[in-house]
Amino acid sequence: MGPKSARVYRTIREWVASGKLQPGEKLPSERTLEKDLDIGRTQLRTVLAKLVAEKVLESYARSSYRVPSHEVSIERPDNLEPWQIHGERTVYDNRWVKLTLVDVEPPGVERFEHHVVRLHHVSIAAVLDDQDHVLMLWRYRFVADKWGWELPGGIVDEGEDARATALREVEEETGWRPDSLDHVVTFQPMIGMVDSPHEIYVGKGAQHVGDPTDIEEAGHVAWVPLSDIPGLMARDELMGSGTLVALLHVLASRGEDASTASA
Repeated sequence: MGPKSARVYRTIREWVASGKLQPGEKLPSERTLEKDLDIGRTQLRTVLAKLVAEKVLESYARSSYRVPSHEVSIERPDNLEPWQIHGERTVYDNRWVKLTLVDVEPPGVERFEHHVVRLHHVSIAAVLDDQDHVLMLWRYRFVADKWGWELPGGIVDEGEDARATALREVEEETGWRPDSLDHVVTFQPMIGMVDSPHEIYVGKGAQHVGDPTDIEEAGHVAWVPLSDIPGLMARDELMGSGTLVALLHVLASRGEDASTASA
C-alpha cells in the first residue's frame, strides 16, 4: 500500500482498537469515508478488503462494512412443531452401544418407528504449545482399516465432568498434562440417527509427566504444526469428527487472535 492507503488502514484499525467503532457497528458509507479520510475509491476498497481479510471488518452487504460481533443476529423461527415421541423400545443393549426403535410422529406425517443408536458421551481435547503445534496421536483404526492423526479423548464416565475427562484422557494417552482446558462446543456427529454428545476442549500449554499409561488407546505421540493441518486434511489423514471440529475451530480462532493482536 502507498502512504495514503497505509494512513487510512491505520486510522480504521485505531477506530476499532480504541472502541470508537464498537462490535457490530456499521462503518460510514464509502462516499463518507472517501471525503473524511481524503482517499480515492479504489484505494479505499483495497484498504477495506485487507481489513476484511484480517477479520478486523466484515462485509455484510453491497459496499457495506461493520465491525465483527459474536452476537447472534438471526432470529429463531417460533412457528414450527417438533416431532411427537410416543415411546421407545430396546432392540439391543450392552455397555458400549444401545439400539432402540423410537415411535415418532413428524408433523403432518403418519407415525413410524425410527432406529436410534445411543452411544457414550465423549470428550476431546486440542492442546497447543507456544510454537503453534497441537498435541496429536498417529493411530490405526481397524473399523476404517486406516492410519491417521487424532486428538486425544475418550468416554465420559458416569458422574464425571467432561472437562475432567478431557484432562485425564490427554495425560493417559500422551503422557502430557494440560495446563488448562476451555470448552468451545458440544456437537452430535450423526444427529439423524446416532445420539453421542461430543464435548470439544481447547487449551494452551502442557507438562510432560511420563509415558502414556493407556496402552490400548495410545499411539505415536507428536506435536504437529498447525500449518500442516490443511495438508493433512487434504491427504485424508485426520480421523474422527471430533478431531476435525476441534482443529477447524482452532484454525478459525487463530485467524481472529492474529487480527486482534495486531490491532
